Amino acid sequence: MTADPAGLVDPAGLVAHVVRHDRGVDVALHVGPSECVALIGPNGAGKSTVVDAVAGLLALDDGEVRSAGRLLAGPGRSVPAHRRRVGLVAQRPDLFPHRSVLANVAFGPRAAGRSGREARHTARQALAAVGVADLADRAPGTLSGGQAQRVAIARALAADPAVVLLDEPTSALDVGARQEVRAALRTAVAGRPSLLVTHDPVEVMALADRVVVIEDGRVVEEGRPADVLARPRSAFAATFSGLVVLHGTATADGLVLAETVPDGAGSQPDAGGRLVSGTHGVPPGRAVSAAHHPTAAVVTRADHDDHGGLLRTVTALEPRDGLVRVRAGELTADLTLAAVAALGLTPGTPVRVYVPPAELTVWER
Repeated sequence: MTADPAGLVDPAGLVAHVVRHDRGVDVALHVGPSECVALIGPNGAGKSTVVDAVAGLLALDDGEVRSAGRLLAGPGRSVPAHRRRVGLVAQRPDLFPHRSVLANVAFGPRAAGRSGREARHTARQALAAVGVADLADRAPGTLSGGQAQRVAIARALAADPAVVLLDEPTSALDVGARQEVRAALRTAVAGRPSLLVTHDPVEVMALADRVVVIEDGRVVEEGRPADVLARPRSAFAATFSGLVVLHGTATADGLVLAETVPDGAGSQPDAGGRLVSGTHGVPPGRAVSAAHHPTAAVVTRADHDDHGGLLRTVTALEPRDGLVRVRAGELTADLTLAAVAALGLTPGTPVRVYVPPAELTVWER
């Protein structure tokens, strides 16, 4: 957060309080003048509502939107989208097919009243900034997906936006194109308030200074990316970061798992069980959730009790990113292929699963 000495949010950034009763959304957030904030949450949480409201594509029922101290939306006022100085980069570039790349990027400054020569100069600068100056004379239909998205980023920059909105900007690209586009996005967010909507944890770590998590139309967590993704307090942030999420009841030093058996998993010996965590501050008896990274779990055969792990039966083995995901009831661990082979794991094998206390994060539900 960027604030003045009195503790007020810096007016040079973005301040938005988006209220839409029909969508159950009431989200307040701020973005500092040179800050990129990632907005994450499950589908239907309200992310698109926030982006559309800031962009001027959706009216507010209540609240307001301010950019650089200028009121864009509020009681009795709504500045049209084309006058908000908001640059939007969406999932797909949507370039004008009948215009050259240069003409596409020059469209914004030209529409803002710049001369044709000035607009073309600005467009060439924007294309160079994102590494696609050599595409200026190409037709959009001849571009790859990654090239077209970088042109769309240049188009947003050429309009000299006061705020940049990135709405899942790499979700439609293949893995190979994402790295180049992320480099262009870093140029887009540098030195200006930016709001990034994404389902990609790598994108959050690469671009965002802060993360805001929304669920059911409300902010449930925010903080630095490293803090939110490594030690999440909300269920979605845990899932987003690839962590295993468990549910149970708090004890003085951890939790007792709920005695649940996944559909089709068959009978699980010793269902439930106790896990120890670090200090969590939740009073015993409260309903809690807990999370750990699947690579942190230790799996041994059931007849080995070196760590006092929970007794389970392997229900599935799934190859995943060079590892093997071992599912044992509600517990999950990622092991190397060599470890799986050494343990002789197959569906139906009794095992013990141990999670080191330092790797387990617990929060109240």
